[in-house]
Amino acid sequence: MLAKLDHLAEKYETLNTLISDPEVIQDQERWRGYMKAHAELDDVVSAYREYKQVVAEMDGAREILDEEKDPDLREMAEAELDELEVRRVKLEKRLRVLLLPKDPSDEKNVIMEIRAGTGGHEAALFAGDLLRMYLRYAERQGWRIEMLGANETDLGGFKEAVVLIEGRGAYSRLKFESGVHRVQRVPDTESSGRIHTSAATVAVLPEAEEVDVDIKPEEVRVDIFCSTGPGGQSVNTTQSAVRVTHIPTGIVVSCQDEKSQHKNRDKAMKVLRARILDKLMQEQQQEIASARKTQVGSGDRSQRIRTYNFPQNRMTDHRLNLTLYRLDELLQGSIEELVDALITADQAEKLKTMD
Repeated sequence: MLAKLDHLAEKYETLNTLISDPEVIQDQERWRGYMKAHAELDDVVSAYREYKQVVAEMDGAREILDEEKDPDLREMAEAELDELEVRRVKLEKRLRVLLLPKDPSDEKNVIMEIRAGTGGHEAALFAGDLLRMYLRYAERQGWRIEMLGANETDLGGFKEAVVLIEGRGAYSRLKFESGVHRVQRVPDTESSGRIHTSAATVAVLPEAEEVDVDIKPEEVRVDIFCSTGPGGQSVNTTQSAVRVTHIPTGIVVSCQDEKSQHKNRDKAMKVLRARILDKLMQEQQQEIASARKTQVGSGDRSQRIRTYNFPQNRMTDHRLNLTLYRLDELLQGSIEELVDALITADQAEKLKTMD
């Protein structure tokens, strides 16, 4: 591990020199590439420098113990050594986490798709609850939000909602939300007070750039039609809604939120690229014989990951066996504790495979 850290520290210093070179600065594309690589090494090099400083101070404390006869000075050195050892262990753990292989999609923006599952109107209302929870969480992170498509019901729920969330590390923090979310609550229309169970699915896809997914024009069929609202009624008379079909994979995306056909097509293509990238990533993962099934799950959207129990104000994440009795706060977007726990569990599982 130390040899690898030494190599990264040397690379960091080289990048320091390059990003200050006037010749490199003139080539903005090259300079941006070096700046990105430099920023990616910031955390690990900073932690490694602190680690080396702690190790040096421990060596100094040991020298005092070896050479000093004064009992007071020896006692101080022993106390200092104990404190430094605690710091060293913490820093070593942090460095092991920082050296874990990075998911190349972690820094990407997110396309999140939320769909009502079993449960009729209640499932659609719950899908709306989930959408608002994630939008509020995104706002708390300072991320940008853009609705790409929504199919709203008469009662204010959503049969389907697709949203683009733009921000640094958005995918790394939201990727474990993929799966089936189950809700238990008493519907407003239920006079007997009986608890109903319904579900919604969440898909978290890294936004794909055109360079990530090459879609040839002949592989896409574009159909134009009139937009429709709740109940199927026409909401405008212009042919502005767009349905895009990717012929090789059979993936179909529709978008009708904008009055402009061109804008709807752009949004549909954005979602299509993300779904194709997601499909390619899943196929790649399945091909790896030693694919790791982590504590936080494989991301399979057929997997029930979480239960939201309204009568008990409880949320349970089944992958972590974690239960929190503040569902009302969580639905307001305060899910940082949950997100951090999922990331930590994933890191712990990866560390096991490295041992």
